[in-house]
Amino acid sequence: MKAIMVMFDSLNRHMLPNYGCNFVKAPNFERLGTKSITFDTSYVGSMPCMPARRELHTGRNNFLHRSWGPMESYDDSMPEILKSNGIYTHIVSDHYHYWEDGGCTYHPRYNSWEISRGQEGDPWKGEVKDPITPEHLGQTMRQDTINRKYMSNEEAHPQSKTFKSGMEFIEKNKDQDNWFLQVETFDPHEPYFTLEQYKELYPHEYNGLHFDWPNYNSVSENEREAIEHIRYMNAALISMCDNNLGKILDLMDENNMWEDTMLIVNTDHGFLLGEHDWWAKCIVPFYEEIAHTPLFIWDPRFGIKDERRDALISTIDIAPTLLEFFNVDIPKDMQGFPIKQVIKENESIHEGILFGIHGGHVNCTDGKYIYMRAPKTASNSPLYEYTLMPTHMKCLFSVEELQNITLAEPFDFTKGCKTMKIPARQPGIDAYDFGTMLFDIENDPSQEAPIQNTEIQHKMKNLMVTLMKENDAPKEQFERLGL
Repeated sequence: MKAIMVMFDSLNRHMLPNYGCNFVKAPNFERLGTKSITFDTSYVGSMPCMPARRELHTGRNNFLHRSWGPMESYDDSMPEILKSNGIYTHIVSDHYHYWEDGGCTYHPRYNSWEISRGQEGDPWKGEVKDPITPEHLGQTMRQDTINRKYMSNEEAHPQSKTFKSGMEFIEKNKDQDNWFLQVETFDPHEPYFTLEQYKELYPHEYNGLHFDWPNYNSVSENEREAIEHIRYMNAALISMCDNNLGKILDLMDENNMWEDTMLIVNTDHGFLLGEHDWWAKCIVPFYEEIAHTPLFIWDPRFGIKDERRDALISTIDIAPTLLEFFNVDIPKDMQGFPIKQVIKENESIHEGILFGIHGGHVNCTDGKYIYMRAPKTASNSPLYEYTLMPTHMKCLFSVEELQNITLAEPFDFTKGCKTMKIPARQPGIDAYDFGTMLFDIENDPSQEAPIQNTEIQHKMKNLMVTLMKENDAPKEQFERLGL
């Protein structure tokens, strides 16, 4: 048996025709829907990029214990477990956070890996002279301006290189057995840099300043007229992703791989494109546009396609699903479940799931309601990092941060290891200002009107406490939230 996971970054569910979008041109996503099961109630877990990828490896939430960081010594790693059980694992990616301090222990877990350079601010091409930056809305970055100069055609784009590498692996190994391939692109993550042939799919009038990269902030007055434009820019990049997805589907068709190859197409989270009067993620609560994700799975053992499932699914379920597919034992510390029963019978595997970001709202959903619990005070304390790998996204923990380290007793998933307990830097998150909120997402999927219902809030609060205890959440997280 073989498995391929095609993973996108910041792929919005509400921008795909499979989920009701009527203007994004993505025929290969529509084709994918006819060849797989479409999941309607898939949610994020830990946010954003690297915390989500840690869940893809470990099958458990990590945002209550740690912010953005590497894999830890005590973490279970799904690709490494497969590797140790004779399943060859390979990753191809242009997701440059893998080769920063805060992501440096992920790609070595595979048998082999390939990278394509140049996305966003990847410190790739060296130029001492400052580049010319156009007058713009939103944000820009010196290194990104430099990198773009080396991507004048589609073949030179990191996304295209990544898919080409993935296709080369498939062509070379299609007749071999027992392998897992992860094809992972940074797109359609912002900035929305793509080729003209994809932009031409979305003709529209926009006479404003250059704008393809929103700030992580509320929509400013001079950006309001640009909301439609940025949505079309996002759509253009999705269409490029769609084109490359189609090449993987073509290979599976040409080589009759549907008989013995699992296909998972997923993402880490979504992105706000002016909804709720906000851009981006992390600063704002994890509304449906961010937390409710697209997911497609083909499992050759059951042959079920062109159907939908509404059972609740989480990112933490991907690792146990792949381990079960290859008949490998699932470690006891994984909290996710194989999706097999959802595929076969639409059988529920979760009463509820947790999701959130370290230091922000803690959220839970049962598929009908979403409860967003804010910290009880503006100080957002107490808050600690638990780690043996003290790195942030792009740097090590500072000497000052490490002055007050204590050793914490083992958590139930650290395999007897004590961890460093480090006072956390306060994240730039406005959870206290937004306050605690409860939404009925069946009747209010756009989350326009929080509800006041004591009985439902009590039920969801109890569900949250149960899920936090199952995660062996640090005791101060309960204190921080007033639980």
